[in-house]
Amino acid sequence: MVSTTISATVGVTTLVLGGFADWAKYGSIWCTWWLGDAVGAIVVTPFLLLWWENPRLNWNRNQIIELAFLLVGLFFTGWIVFGGRFHSDLKNYPLEYLCIPFLVWAAFRFGRRNAATAICVLAAVATWGTLHGFGPFSRDPQNTSLLLLQSFMGIMAITTLTLAAEITQHRRAEEYVRQLAITDPLTGVANYRRLLDALDSEIKRYGRTGRSFAVLVLDLDGLKKLNDTYGHLVGSEALCRLANILRIHCRETDTAGRYGGDEFVLVLPETEFGAARRVADRISERLRTDGDEPPISVSIGIAVYPQDGTTIDELLGTADSALYREKGSSRRNLQLPT
Repeated sequence: MVSTTISATVGVTTLVLGGFADWAKYGSIWCTWWLGDAVGAIVVTPFLLLWWENPRLNWNRNQIIELAFLLVGLFFTGWIVFGGRFHSDLKNYPLEYLCIPFLVWAAFRFGRRNAATAICVLAAVATWGTLHGFGPFSRDPQNTSLLLLQSFMGIMAITTLTLAAEITQHRRAEEYVRQLAITDPLTGVANYRRLLDALDSEIKRYGRTGRSFAVLVLDLDGLKKLNDTYGHLVGSEALCRLANILRIHCRETDTAGRYGGDEFVLVLPETEFGAARRVADRISERLRTDGDEPPISVSIGIAVYPQDGTTIDELLGTADSALYREKGSSRRNLQLPT
């Protein structure tokens, strides 16, 4: 508001003082100048900033088709309203509102960036038509036409972008709630419910492909000693350290989750025992050499479907038993300084 006011005031005053405009027309010229700058900022600036912020096109085929229909429909409707198609018979009819459903469509389905793009498309068609004497805003003098057009585009831009912003915020909130429902709040990995879904999906995948998958059950050694010696905050940080190792050094197709307490589960699709053992050794090595204090270690049990169990309970039970055999045989309980 301030920048456009300064621009219009300095510009129109300069024109009048230079003898290029009449003082009697100062107000109308100022309004046209100010409204043009303001609407230009509302229409063009969001378009440029939103595309600059996120220039990538992460659209699937259905979205591309829908967006094409949207833009073609908006352009065609704008051309009917502002292109002189019904200029002689329906010149002053409020047909400009036929464009509103397309702007609402863009805001609801495609978010802020494409809503800003739709506004620019409509603005280009409407400006061309109005300058050539077509459309519902065509008046005499032409300055009145521009004022009416700019007011319409400003209202449409503000309404559409506000709606798109609200919908985007609502979707982010929904995604956040969805993540909370499947994520462990402390470590950020999958929670127990998400783990069960991942295991069930892998069992069903085996029924289709016949490819085995492996399950690693990991237990943080000496968590009680950590809590007693350093406090529960350090114990929680140790759990997060292990979760970060699982999240960073595993494949995107793997599912890491907190099984409960100090135990984690890692689901490895299409993995045999040998590969699962190498993954377990890599996790143990990463945890030993992460450079944080105090040093921590992990015991790991492995089970492979369907050799070690044909149900989720059997599979987890086998891996859990293997974990405690490893923990008992290697005596890997964490030794902390007194």
